Amino acid sequence: MENGRTTIRLVYPQWQGGIVSHWMPELAPHDASRGYWLGAQLLNMLAPAGSAKTVQVPVSLDISERKIENGIMDYAIIVAQTKAALATLEVENPDAVVTLGGECSVSVPPFAYLAAKYPDDVALVWLDAHPDICLPYDEYTGYHAMAVTALMGMGDEKLAQMLPGRIAPSRILIAGLRSWDKGMQERQRELGIRGLSPQEVARDSSAILDWLKETGASKTLIHFDLDVLDPAEIIAGVGVEPGGMKMDEAVRVINDIAAATDLVGLTIAEPMPRLAIRLKNMLSKMPLLG
Repeated sequence: MENGRTTIRLVYPQWQGGIVSHWMPELAPHDASRGYWLGAQLLNMLAPAGSAKTVQVPVSLDISERKIENGIMDYAIIVAQTKAALATLEVENPDAVVTLGGECSVSVPPFAYLAAKYPDDVALVWLDAHPDICLPYDEYTGYHAMAVTALMGMGDEKLAQMLPGRIAPSRILIAGLRSWDKGMQERQRELGIRGLSPQEVARDSSAILDWLKETGASKTLIHFDLDVLDPAEIIAGVGVEPGGMKMDEAVRVINDIAAATDLVGLTIAEPMPRLAIRLKNMLSKMPLLG
């Protein structure tokens, strides 16, 4: 608790929203698909302990049958885990949430919760190489690519009705953006969501801070997808789109936002620990360790 404000660390290792194994042929498909689960555990281990209470959302590791329902891969499991995350937030009733994921959709429950807690007073800065504005029945059916539209109240009706709050597109900014699936640039324009390239935030954070002032919101949410980072410096996520933000630039942007506004939500998402997965598999073949 800081100045009477409660913060929780939400470890949310959901992996079902991603359909990613084909991008990592060096890993077995089941390892690549569930890599986000291990990534979330590693983030929790590596991040400073701090004083926040740590709560983990239960996430199934069963990968025996993955199927598309209502235009979303692993729909039933995502619904169940979203419900579990929201129930945890309701019980804990925190003023601020740090979420360690997991694929991008782990931001949906905590940010929807915070949008309801601070109605009409939150702005969202989404640091990501991709806009994550897909909808069910688009060509790509992974829910992690629908996270931003879900927070706007768009997409699957059942999931939308579960979420306690929504964020208007005029209060959503995507920074570090440099890759769009087919039709997504047009959709972004239609939705009226502002986007900034890595180059536009490389020297300073003024474009983001100016936009935040324009929104009139006093509280901010930050989603930090690790694939926003430049793969020439570090490959931390699944995406390896060239020309991304440097690590120091991302840290500076996040700290500048926190210094200028009341930061109530921070998510670190999409960790894909390729090396750790391979080491884990190697160790599993050794004697006396099982």
